[in-house]
Amino acid sequence: MSNTSPYRLSIRIYYEDTDFSGAVYHASYLRFMERGRTEMLRSCGLNQGALMAGQEGEAYGFVVRDMQISFLKPARMDDWLEIETTLLALGGASLDLQQIVKRDGQILTKAHVTIACVARGKPLRLPQAVRKALSQS
Repeated sequence: MSNTSPYRLSIRIYYEDTDFSGAVYHASYLRFMERGRTEMLRSCGLNQGALMAGQEGEAYGFVVRDMQISFLKPARMDDWLEIETTLLALGGASLDLQQIVKRDGQILTKAHVTIACVARGKPLRLPQAVRKALSQS
């Protein structure tokens, strides 16, 4: 899985994303990365809303189990950022991802994220449809 091409999502920074100094507030990067993960799954044909509503069979969803994040350089209002999300590995009930936030090719923030599949508040083995969708992307 580590040779998978990254999914890229571009976003602009708005005033609401920044702190008093004009730099992007650290928690805003978590939202940006969440959007990157959601859109990566959507690009594979996995709509999280439909999955959580049980429209594809058993209702399940994904939660962040672990995240290690490094803040290297600040982004500022009006910057265009690119969020790269790369699938590193599929576990029994989890996905390991790398996420990188860039501005003009320069890495600003990077994270290793483990996402767990859950149903009714408990871990769930990744459904075969999820494995197939992620393996084909």
